[in-house]
Amino acid sequence: SHSTFTPHHMFLTTITSSFEVNPFCSPAASFFGYMGCVIALTFANLGSAYGTAKSGVAVAHLGIVSPTKTMRALIPCVMAGILGIYGLIIASILANSVKVLDGYSMYTGHAHLAAGLCCGLSSLAGGLSIGVVGDAGLRAFAKEGKVFIPILLLLIFSEAFGLYGIIVSLVVAYSTGGIDCKPYVPPKGVYTAAPLIG
Repeated sequence: SHSTFTPHHMFLTTITSSFEVNPFCSPAASFFGYMGCVIALTFANLGSAYGTAKSGVAVAHLGIVSPTKTMRALIPCVMAGILGIYGLIIASILANSVKVLDGYSMYTGHAHLAAGLCCGLSSLAGGLSIGVVGDAGLRAFAKEGKVFIPILLLLIFSEAFGLYGIIVSLVVAYSTGGIDCKPYVPPKGVYTAAPLIG
């Protein structure tokens, strides 16, 4: 059978020459960059959730034993919640830094992955510490008010883990030294018209 060749039955095909991918500018670099975002936010929220939940149980116990101390007992929950903000900040910075079309190297992708790991795991460690200290400390505070200052100092040192992580994350995320990848330029091809199959 003879098919009619009309503009409605054709599409544009681009014939491009083969090209080699620079191993330092691999398309997979963006995967590592976005994995840094995921790790920073997810692990920071895990630490924040654990610290808040663990301390929240102690707050409920303290509210029954000594209701007048309830407001001061919320400090561990607030400090645990800040850890999640650390992850949100780093994840937002990394997400806005992944720009493949402007040239995104493997060095930068790995640096962003390392930044996410620094923030996420440090915040997770801080959240675990705040949860344990908050739970035991608030139960003791319910019966003895003099332990409040020592507990507060322990919580500050626990919060410092997340702070160390976000500082190093910012340093690593903005580190330089890798190869500069050229911005992506669409290849110039030869456009030909061909009939649609079928």
